[in-house]
Amino acid sequence: MKRIARYFFQGLLFLVPVAVTIFIFYYIIDRVDAMVVSLVPGLDLPFPGAGLVITVVLVTIIGFLASNVLTSWIVRLVDWVFGRLPLVKLLYTSIKDLIGAFVGDQKGFQKPVAVSLVPNGPKVLGFITNEALESLGLAEHVAVYVPQSYNFAGNLLIFPREQIQSIDADSSQVMTFLISGGVSGKEEE
Repeated sequence: MKRIARYFFQGLLFLVPVAVTIFIFYYIIDRVDAMVVSLVPGLDLPFPGAGLVITVVLVTIIGFLASNVLTSWIVRLVDWVFGRLPLVKLLYTSIKDLIGAFVGDQKGFQKPVAVSLVPNGPKVLGFITNEALESLGLAEHVAVYVPQSYNFAGNLLIFPREQIQSIDADSSQVMTFLISGGVSGKEEE
């Protein structure tokens, strides 16, 4: 009986991540297809996922146009207008900075660190996001973003430089390790 139970749980360990991943991707593809059809009345998509393909192509074309010298003035104009409107500025700049931290030219999570909370005490893993805090009156401190496990949230903590220890590891591995609650990467060890 124990062997059957073990096989059952092994089956769950295999099937649940596969099923949930397939479901999430199916849901995203279905939602994007529905959005594209609602934006273009009368459009008949030839296959499931065509809306996603159309969206990726359009975003790529917009990215090309935004980086083109002839159309870069539009990007600057949008930045200027959205940067002047109250409340819109807060939302726009926050979203822009967050997206830029992951996919921009200057990614924000490139310097993984371990930080001592107290001398000889527990450490937290995070990423240095800003090393110049003079404008806040904290010249000898750095900003460290500490992601939360199994969540898309985190905390920005300010630490004295001497409490910061650089980690010689790939940023994506550290982020995966943090987000997974320290579970990810056991197989590679």
